[in-house]
Amino acid sequence: MWSGRRRRGVLCLLGWNALLSVVAIVLAALAGEAYFRLTVPFMRDKSPLHFVPNVGNLTQPNREVHSTNRLDFWNVSRTNSLGFLDREPPSPDRAAATCHISMIGDSFVEAKQVPIDDKFQVRVEELAAPHLNVTTSAFGLSSTGQIQQLPFYDEYARLLHPKLLVLVFVNNDFLDNSPVLQPLTLGEWDRKHFLALTVRRRSDGKLELRLPPPSPPPSASIGFVGRRARGNPVKRSWLVLWLHAKKGALFPSDQDPEFRREVEALRRQPGNAALLEGWRPTTRQDAYLVFTRRDLPPFFEDALQYTRFALEQFQQRADRDGAELVILASHTLTIHGTPMFERLSQMAATLDIPVIDQADYILRQGARLGDARWPHDVHWNPAGHRWAAGALLEYLEQRPEICAY
Repeated sequence: MWSGRRRRGVLCLLGWNALLSVVAIVLAALAGEAYFRLTVPFMRDKSPLHFVPNVGNLTQPNREVHSTNRLDFWNVSRTNSLGFLDREPPSPDRAAATCHISMIGDSFVEAKQVPIDDKFQVRVEELAAPHLNVTTSAFGLSSTGQIQQLPFYDEYARLLHPKLLVLVFVNNDFLDNSPVLQPLTLGEWDRKHFLALTVRRRSDGKLELRLPPPSPPPSASIGFVGRRARGNPVKRSWLVLWLHAKKGALFPSDQDPEFRREVEALRRQPGNAALLEGWRPTTRQDAYLVFTRRDLPPFFEDALQYTRFALEQFQQRADRDGAELVILASHTLTIHGTPMFERLSQMAATLDIPVIDQADYILRQGARLGDARWPHDVHWNPAGHRWAAGALLEYLEQRPEICAY
């Protein structure tokens, strides 16, 4: 048996070891916190929003936008006078004197991840000179499909009389054109606050546009996306934010109980059970992955009809205004061998809309499709933007009549 003195000595030693371990952990945490505070400019997104009549929510004009995934990029850009992350658009007279190209899309066109000088609309101008007198403008906003992007043309791009109108189509656009699936996947915050053009089915089965409200409802709170966390020092820790991002990248969650509850609530609505048959998602990401399947639940087939309707609307506008319409299909439609590019191509062919295949262009450059994106983010990195520009210019070179004067 141990003597009392020996027992006290062992306990004292254990106590000191525990104390030193705690001190070491605290010092390591402080060192990690100091490292991130000194080496990265910020750890939270900042995107000041406001409501624009006939359009919906947009980023405020002439304001800084901060974007980071806390692992690959920390980018600061400034919106132009219209509220888009692009250079100031040319005047209508200047645009009319050139072969003006307007790009419209979602977060791939908004491109918060790269400086404006690296974006594909800027690369198009640089690569086209001096052979083509090209000017460009870009109108992009995250979490929008072609339905919500129609006002970008009506209110902004149309005024520049583009000779070429480019719709950048990405893997989530089929879903984002659905007035039911889009708010379901965006989550509760966006469902209350995202105000945009949408589409609805009339009693006779035909689709029609439903304009956004002339002003946001009193319950809508429009301000900053990504406000600084207050009150809880753990949530303000840059080290904790980085660890959380790293954990999500290494061990993505395969469970989202809140999303499952929302889907089940949707399923219980009259008439929806049969439409959602065959779809039992566990995370929001599953809603996007459905379109990688060849057999779609009826609810998702419905989303394809909304997408076709949106493309028809753009085609009517382009025909009316004398613009050529083309779809630039992001490499995300082709990666992993999914049928999404095939679906889009078939749909576009019935509408006589040409499709540019960015994935095909990338592979012909001897690169891999994954080289077009960030390691921990699906959006284009600078190389992806450069290849998007190259694919578009190749299309122009094959059709010199577009930029003929």
